[in-house]
Amino acid sequence: MTYSHRWFWIGIALLACAFVYFLHPILTPFLIAIVLAYMADPLVDKLEAWGFSRTWGVVSVFTLFTLIFLALLLVLVPMLAKQLVRLYELAPQALDWLQHAALPWLQTHLGLNDGFWKFDKIKAAITEHMGQTSDIVGVVLSQATASSLALISWLANVVLIPVVGFYLLRDWDIMMAKIRSLLPREREDQIVGLAGECHEVLGAFVRGQLLVMLALGMIYAGGLMLVGVELGLLIGLLAGLAAIVPYMGFTIGIVAAMATGLFQFGLDPYHLIGIAAVFMIGQALEGMVLTPLLVGDRIGLHPVAVIFAILAGGELFGFTGILIALPVAAVIMVLIRHVHDLYKKSDIYGGMEDPDL
Repeated sequence: MTYSHRWFWIGIALLACAFVYFLHPILTPFLIAIVLAYMADPLVDKLEAWGFSRTWGVVSVFTLFTLIFLALLLVLVPMLAKQLVRLYELAPQALDWLQHAALPWLQTHLGLNDGFWKFDKIKAAITEHMGQTSDIVGVVLSQATASSLALISWLANVVLIPVVGFYLLRDWDIMMAKIRSLLPREREDQIVGLAGECHEVLGAFVRGQLLVMLALGMIYAGGLMLVGVELGLLIGLLAGLAAIVPYMGFTIGIVAAMATGLFQFGLDPYHLIGIAAVFMIGQALEGMVLTPLLVGDRIGLHPVAVIFAILAGGELFGFTGILIALPVAAVIMVLIRHVHDLYKKSDIYGGMEDPDL
């Protein structure tokens, strides 16, 4: 790569960063639409292989997504809302139980001094904060309707996502072909190869790990509800979301479920064993069935890379940064892998042989 070419690509990268930085408040619906189109493209391709036209394939996939969304909206959202309200109602009782039962038991068995936890101050702070949010729905609505302009913008984004997603998905193959036609002729094969590796990394995560998360959330939520945990649906879905990083969902879920079980059932061994069994079964299914079936042996994003990418993207560009964090991380990981291979083949790593020896 010549000096001028190098500066050209650096300039393109800087322009892309500036574009995201200055326009990130309006990019969210477009990025969500791109993610949806990316995830749905393989389904449309399969329908095309079965004889559907591209447009009818897109219509079929969008109809399926719409039905799933409506089912979640009509069934899952009301159940989650009830559990959130119930959690808010139980919070003062849980704090009292923690102060008068759980912490004294730990304090006795660990030999800690009285007042070690300083829980009165913690409880006062939490209670004061909760008193400021007496109506969860009211708080959400007040934020959403803080101004008529914000409400209109929010509604426009909701409408814009499926519209943009439909057109992107319909013309996905055409856009990919046009982008490929713009690549430098001498570097086309190399760039296409790198893009294919990025696609494998990102596809293994988006289409694999996200399906694993969904399955684990359903397993955890269903199992906890069968055991009788009052907040089982909420805890199970949160554990499924946390499974974006391996073992984090299991750890967060079992700790939250055990704490809830102790508060709800006391030291009843049957319920506690049932809670532990739910997470053990979920973990076993993840390792032996879900991950091999949905992700396979494809190279995904490393858990540390996922955590760093999400935190860095959110810090730099807010929610828009979170949406672009994983694709950027996939590209960077592929480039680092190639730089690593070039370094291993370079004289810097192997050293120059002394011609006199």
